[in-house]
Amino acid sequence: MEYKNKKVLLSILSVLSILVINFNVIGISTQNTNSDFDPLTNIQVTFSLDKIRSLEKDDNHLNVKEYIDKHTDPDFYLKVWINDELHESQVWRNTKYIYNPEWQVTTDVPDDEELVDIKIQVWDWELGIDKICDISGDTSLFKDAYDVELTYSIKYGVWWGDDCTSISEPISLDPSGYGRLNGCDDGSIYERDRDVELWFSISQTDPDGDGVPYWLEVNEFGTNPEVDDSDRDDDNDGIPLSWEYFWGHREYYDWNSKTYYHEWVYDPFEWNDHYNLDPDNDGLTNYEEYLTWQWGSDPFRKDLFVELDHMADSPNGEESNLPEGSKELLRTAYNRQNIVYHLDDGCMGGSDIIPFDETSSYHELQGYYQDYFLHNDENNWRKGVFHYGLVVYEAEHGPGFVFRRNAYQISSVGMEKKVKLPWSDREIVYASAYMHECGHSLGIFHGNTPGCDDQVGKYPWQLNWWKWIPYKSVMNYGYMYRIVDYSDGSRGKNDFDDWNRLDLKFFQS
Repeated sequence: MEYKNKKVLLSILSVLSILVINFNVIGISTQNTNSDFDPLTNIQVTFSLDKIRSLEKDDNHLNVKEYIDKHTDPDFYLKVWINDELHESQVWRNTKYIYNPEWQVTTDVPDDEELVDIKIQVWDWELGIDKICDISGDTSLFKDAYDVELTYSIKYGVWWGDDCTSISEPISLDPSGYGRLNGCDDGSIYERDRDVELWFSISQTDPDGDGVPYWLEVNEFGTNPEVDDSDRDDDNDGIPLSWEYFWGHREYYDWNSKTYYHEWVYDPFEWNDHYNLDPDNDGLTNYEEYLTWQWGSDPFRKDLFVELDHMADSPNGEESNLPEGSKELLRTAYNRQNIVYHLDDGCMGGSDIIPFDETSSYHELQGYYQDYFLHNDENNWRKGVFHYGLVVYEAEHGPGFVFRRNAYQISSVGMEKKVKLPWSDREIVYASAYMHECGHSLGIFHGNTPGCDDQVGKYPWQLNWWKWIPYKSVMNYGYMYRIVDYSDGSRGKNDFDDWNRLDLKFFQS
């Protein structure tokens, strides 16, 4: 009898213990929901700078409003306010392009307040007369804005405001993409308006490292806030939770209730047809945008990927490659128009050096494509994502041409001949030719644009040279090797709007 009483007593104690534990768990969850958005950690918000690029063009035909720095390259520095606390970066002296600067700032924020205010400015330092640079578009009153103001949510781990995913707002409001700012968004592409491109990210402390905040995991996703869930694919649509969470979020503001509402257009727990969805119409499906996410692709902003392979140096040491300055000119030309140019010159794991050959035949070019681009795999996923732009020593059929719908070449021998002309700039010559051939793979050719590749419009002593003067594009032989740009159709008769006619899907046909 005594034994049975002890057994009953132990059973009662066991049940009470379980109830107490469950009560405590429920209590923590409730307390967290109402006050502390993450009881596992002290919440801090981090702003990380990825890169800054000057978007000023060096062409002397521009309407000069303002230079970033009239006498030297810019001396950029950053100002970032997090909840009114100012953080100021170092000054990067005398450089137009800042990549991977490893600069970030971290600030403690209240654990029981959802929204964090963030403001960003880029400045050029110059002997006490520092100038703010343009990283934004027009305000709602069509007044030029130079800084960017954001609202970051501790509950959802996303931000909105002057920068947002285009799924949140019509694409025209933020065409530069999420985590990217473009000073040309106010229409100052062909003016010197101290335009700058800035890439950044915002994050918060996250003990399990999956990038999804505690509150969201516990209250909406139902995932474990202490386990990395980034690779989960509960809906079996081929895209993991981390990508759908980051890109699928949409927020909207109810002016009546003065409340922000959130939803996931790409819900990590509902199947989406990511292998066919292409919301920005750039030829990359959401699945391909996921594969290239690590290199900065955005499913709601156009991206252009080009693999650059080049030939080894000649026995005399002559180089067959794009100059570094040419690469920057290409990035600037496309990025100003919010077609972000991703050049794989080895940074994306696909660039190769082809053994030197004094003359490359058409058949050999096809072989380079198979061996160095596809790596003899006709199903290589890069085939539908990357254009293939070769630089060889000399090609048998000319200094530059398209040899497949998604592949083209320029030759260093042909480019160096142009470089020797008194008016030539080496970086512009190479970039101009490379952009011209890429334009063919984007659907611009003589058959649909008469001013393109007109053999009797190359020189001033030819009649058609004068006819096509309004068509200021690298696709016009009269401007090739002299500029790095397509035309925008703004010059009236005999001009063509290349930029708005580029077909980013053309190369896949």
